[in-house]
Amino acid sequence: GPSAESFSSHWLLKKLVVSTALCSFLCCNTLHATTVIRYPQQESANGYPLQVLRLALDQTNFPYELQPSKTPMPQGRALEQLASGVNVDIVWSMTSKQREETLHAIRIPIDKGLLGWRLFLINKNRATEFSKVRTLNDLKQFQAGQGHDWPDTEILRYSDLGVQTSATYKSLFRMMLAGRFDYFPRSIIEIWDEAQTLSGTSFGVEKTVLLHYPTAFYFFVNKDNQRLGRAIEAGLNIAIANGRFERLFQSTYGNILLRANVKSRTILRIPNPLLPAETPLSRKDLWIDF
Repeated sequence: GPSAESFSSHWLLKKLVVSTALCSFLCCNTLHATTVIRYPQQESANGYPLQVLRLALDQTNFPYELQPSKTPMPQGRALEQLASGVNVDIVWSMTSKQREETLHAIRIPIDKGLLGWRLFLINKNRATEFSKVRTLNDLKQFQAGQGHDWPDTEILRYSDLGVQTSATYKSLFRMMLAGRFDYFPRSIIEIWDEAQTLSGTSFGVEKTVLLHYPTAFYFFVNKDNQRLGRAIEAGLNIAIANGRFERLFQSTYGNILLRANVKSRTILRIPNPLLPAETPLSRKDLWIDF
């Protein structure tokens, strides 16, 4: 067999290779000047995606500086600009086949699929009507409100649910208050803050129904920006493995998940025709299920 001496030199060589690889990865990153990463300023403030982005990049020592776009950008426009390589370098958004064709998707759902778990904002005077909803057919007698360029609009219509649309997020609230539609399906992670802004009105969170469709909320970068895409993906996987991602997720959403009281609700499940085949549904550590 090999002598102790050759074994020890082999071990040293292996150690040298590993540390050289690590060193070159870190050196490469250090040699690169700080990368400015521009993201779309949004109408609805949600700090969680930015926290996840920072967490991911910090795991890989990627030198970066985050910068919001100069003006707020509706989602559709932000995605177009990202595809054209102007004004923004990253967008976080629900995925669709079309989005994954034109952009590079980092296929780790940063919300663990929560965006597809929907509660309803309704006029509380109509709570009794909604409490009688047991099936999808029951829900079909009501009209939902959604953004005209949101994938959700197509998902709801695919299951024959009626949808009224609007061009902007803010105008949907005006339409809802004016009674232009019956319910506004919002994800578990969005609805509580929105309900807060409606306090003092007759609108609030419906208590008995939960609509679910499988969907993923991803970071997207331009197809040519592989370096940024690789750094984010590597960082997310490291943060999932070391538990930091789960800690951030729970500290952000733990309380609202309790508040949603999922176990006592009627869960209506619908398919998502826009979900790409590459969605990593089999990686159970990436998703929440109730």
